[in-house]
Amino acid sequence: MINTLVKISNEYGKNKELVLAGGGNTSCKDENYLYIKGSGTTLADITESGFVKMNRSALCEMFSKKYSSDRNTRETEVLVDLMAAREKGEENKRPSVETMLHDLFEYTYVVHTHPALINGLTCSKNGASEAKKLFGDSVIWIDLVEPGYTLSTAVKNAMDGYKKSSSKSADIILLQNHGIFIAGNSEQEICEKYAFVIDKIKSGIKSDIDFSVCDFDKERAALIAPAIRMLCTDKWIVTFETNKEIMSLVASKEAFVPVASVFSPDHMVYYKKAPLFVEKADDIEEQYAILKESITAFLKKYGFLPRITAVEGLGVFAVGETKKKADINKDLFLDTVKISKYAQSFGGGLFMSDYMIEFIENWEVESYRASVGGGANKKRLAQKISIVTGSAQGFGLGLAGEMLKEGASVVLADLNLELAQKNAAEFEECFGVGNAMAIKVNVGDEQSVKDMIYDTVLAYGGLDVFVSNAGVLRAGALEELDFDSFEFVTKINFSAYFLCTKYASRIMKIQNKFDKEYAMDIIQINSKSGLTGSNKNFAYAGGKFGGIGLTQSFAMELVEYNIKVNSICPGNLMSGPLWMDPERGLFVQYLRAGKVPGAKDIDDVRKFYEAKVPMNRGCEIIDVARALFYIIEQQYETGQAVPVTGGQNMLR
Repeated sequence: MINTLVKISNEYGKNKELVLAGGGNTSCKDENYLYIKGSGTTLADITESGFVKMNRSALCEMFSKKYSSDRNTRETEVLVDLMAAREKGEENKRPSVETMLHDLFEYTYVVHTHPALINGLTCSKNGASEAKKLFGDSVIWIDLVEPGYTLSTAVKNAMDGYKKSSSKSADIILLQNHGIFIAGNSEQEICEKYAFVIDKIKSGIKSDIDFSVCDFDKERAALIAPAIRMLCTDKWIVTFETNKEIMSLVASKEAFVPVASVFSPDHMVYYKKAPLFVEKADDIEEQYAILKESITAFLKKYGFLPRITAVEGLGVFAVGETKKKADINKDLFLDTVKISKYAQSFGGGLFMSDYMIEFIENWEVESYRASVGGGANKKRLAQKISIVTGSAQGFGLGLAGEMLKEGASVVLADLNLELAQKNAAEFEECFGVGNAMAIKVNVGDEQSVKDMIYDTVLAYGGLDVFVSNAGVLRAGALEELDFDSFEFVTKINFSAYFLCTKYASRIMKIQNKFDKEYAMDIIQINSKSGLTGSNKNFAYAGGKFGGIGLTQSFAMELVEYNIKVNSICPGNLMSGPLWMDPERGLFVQYLRAGKVPGAKDIDDVRKFYEAKVPMNRGCEIIDVARALFYIIEQQYETGQAVPVTGGQNMLR
């Protein structure tokens, strides 16, 4: 029985049309015990241990007990009794607040979800009458009442009446503004009943939802996102979303009215009771002023900062303490959009009443639910939005991994998008969904660099650390190296650093506009060849020498915006693909170029370079990562070229 419950829970939990943000709950029961999804668990990945074993006799007794008429006192008393109904060994688990309701069904399995399609009916003005037309007497409709004990009592009375009039046990219940309960004695029964309900509601839908891609001002959105990040949060994550349906809603303040409040408790838990609508200004500075004024007024009115900000003619920005939470808020708002659209077929949308919104706001159960899972981590790079170029593999990939370990959100930017995506997906498995993403970039192309920066900002809301790591090397003597190779090396190692700094600093300056104390970093991964000339490697060394000149110059220009610009000059990373690649690696190139007199093979070349290092080893990724962490944490250094060479290059 439990195994079947786990299977049902996982299948429905992974269906985003039925379950969002881990919402909903499931249960199974025998004669003596009810097994209910515990708070803090998600249906998509719940296991047997995620369910709470409850004593059904104790639950039944709660319906005959007299509780206080004061709602807050009553909810506290009910919670105490609910916890007391847990079986021995379950003391560390918290059962769903709807446990009593689940126990009422005379079926083995119960599934409660909040699908947008179904809520299009339950959150509509004519929901009760339209449900009657669609289902006749085969389902029970429950008008909006306080959740918890009050709802359970209302459902019990309705189920008792249903059984008395029809001589059947109720198995489908529609809750106004709160989804559906479906009960059955097998997985197949549950599935068939869901299909029945969904098909019936679809038959009443008169218009489709259009979430297709639409044209929008990408640059404007990217310039607004950092302002919202700094104004709405403690440097949290902001993610942008737009499509044809959203664009129609943000056309004006009046057009936004159908989504200007909340339809269900699930929406409130995540983005609270209201989104913010901000009117458009053509001038970006005027837009910033309107944003600041609107957000300040919103905070004064509601006592909290907006989690959803809609900008006229553009789209919506969702805020969250982590990327995952920002995406959840975005998905819940999209759910609101769907419900609003579906509800048009049933008389229009019906938001939760002011009384119910106030109840949910102050309900201990939802406060607990919102707190489960904790906040962002507190590691040294926590909440730092970062880009590492040339990070699909090798040195850049290693640096990105070390930054992720310390809590950063990292974009793997590389020309090899497929490999970057593969490694970003692996990072997400280790560090959490949304903490890494891949973007294709050619750092030598201005439009590509601009798109990299703007795409990052639309996904995360800003930029705190930019690591200019992408680089190439073509070794050769003066008489051997062709001009095209020289230009290519210079373009990627020198000119690209300029392009990246130009567009990365544009976003950082916006953040500084709203918080003068907020420090940001641009870090160039240079080389020991940027400190000392390199025989028969002049194109590489020349570009790196020039890079340090750029670093010092950028540092002087950007210091007024609290943007630190520094270079790290690693020694030879002899274990990485730059050196080890059997076809284009430096060991092979240097052997062919004759850089090491008398060398017969790559082992001779390796030993030659290791002997140059006082510490007798090549540089490792962690060595450079530690220098990077120092640069970010050090508030009184800019314009520096930090050697990480094992003593091979020492500052004078």
